[in-house]
Amino acid sequence: MNGFAVKNAIRSNGLGSEQTNGQVSAQANGEVAKAWNTVRAHLRESAGARLFDKWLKPIELTPESDTDTVRLALPSAFMTNWVSNHYADRLLAEFRMQIPGVRSVSIETRSAIPQVAALRVEAVDAPQDAPTPVATIATPGVVRERPPLDPRFTFDRFVVDPSNRVAFNAARALAEPGVPRFSPLFLHGGTGQGKSHLMHAIGAAYLLAVPQANVILMSAERFMFDFVQAIRARDTHGFKARLRAADLLLIDDLQFIAGKDSTQEEFFHTINEVMGAGKRLVISADRCPQGLDGIELRITSRLSCGLVADIKAPDLTLRRAVLARKLIDMPEVSAPAEVLDLLAARITANIRDLEGALNRLVAYSQLTGDPIDMDFAVATLGDMLRGAERRVTIDEIQKAVSAHFELKPVDLVSARRAVVVARPRQIAMYLAKRLTTRSLPEIGRKFGGRDHSTVIHAVRRIEELRDKDRDIDAAVRTLLHTLEG
Repeated sequence: MNGFAVKNAIRSNGLGSEQTNGQVSAQANGEVAKAWNTVRAHLRESAGARLFDKWLKPIELTPESDTDTVRLALPSAFMTNWVSNHYADRLLAEFRMQIPGVRSVSIETRSAIPQVAALRVEAVDAPQDAPTPVATIATPGVVRERPPLDPRFTFDRFVVDPSNRVAFNAARALAEPGVPRFSPLFLHGGTGQGKSHLMHAIGAAYLLAVPQANVILMSAERFMFDFVQAIRARDTHGFKARLRAADLLLIDDLQFIAGKDSTQEEFFHTINEVMGAGKRLVISADRCPQGLDGIELRITSRLSCGLVADIKAPDLTLRRAVLARKLIDMPEVSAPAEVLDLLAARITANIRDLEGALNRLVAYSQLTGDPIDMDFAVATLGDMLRGAERRVTIDEIQKAVSAHFELKPVDLVSARRAVVVARPRQIAMYLAKRLTTRSLPEIGRKFGGRDHSTVIHAVRRIEELRDKDRDIDAAVRTLLHTLEG
């Protein structure tokens, strides 16, 4: 229990300062156990006996729980995943009704590595003057981070093929002990392609190799939130010291701090300190450093000096292999090959959607008792399968257009106005308007922060050219065929 939680426990229970931390902890654990009994009763009443007995009854409260962080455990990774997806927010809300000071609920697998937490849901409305919650492991003379690593995301569960092999091998190399061969490692790719999986795998593997290492994993959005909280609490020194003490610093989704000048200023100094000290740094984003609009040039330049590895969209072979690997973790599940072929062929956007579809099939099958076959798959995933037929992302459009016209993806978001770049950019905007549900301002932002009127002009121009320019029309038809599969 951190200092903030201890103070609250002392204040709410009328304990004198003469009591020891051990006495407070024991009382806190009893309070959490009492709250858990009430939460279980509420869940059984709201979920119904059948769902409760199958998914929620096996949940156990671990002895490490306290009034700051409640830790729950389940017997399998699949059950952990299901409860995390369906009940994480509900569990946090229920516990906070019983103990307002609860700031997070961690849902774990009993067989998971002790340093690895499956999911940690944190309350977002903690007092502004409270210190940011940081999970730590007590080591004599050292306070080190306990990163919220997902035990499912390990190297042996990552399916490798030519589209991601460089990124995978680079991640494995950076997780090895000893002097790192390179740093930073910059991973980029579309949503749900495996960047976060590799980052969690790096953290878990490095902790196994160097158990006393100080590893910090956070999103860029969390970096910004913690920095703002530190400013409000007048503790920016503590924030700086915490991050710069990391032996391995992993920051996900860098694009979320685009345009945030003060956050980028601190981020730049942080990565400079980490890299200057010869420590390990891993950054991920949805595009390469040069293509990050709204990120300062000095940051992208600094990150480009390491190894930049991209993860391409998965092809049919990789999607099918991912489903096969997923089933290895579900020995109790039987799914015919034709169902897996259907999912791999129809759900093409990213790996996350593909795994989500399989999880949904399995969950519905276990809840209804029906076997998984083609009829069941179509009935259960009908909307998802139909929607996947035309589900295309702007990133995919930009990559396809760049490849067709032999350009670099960064050219489409650059300020270049030469016809050899401007016309493909207009075609990409036209396709984004036609094949996605993104608004005009959103499309403009994805093309280097352009105004929505620029997108309107591009769409109208390509519509005109398709009627009188055979080459433009043929290029658009080819790209439509490629993107729509």
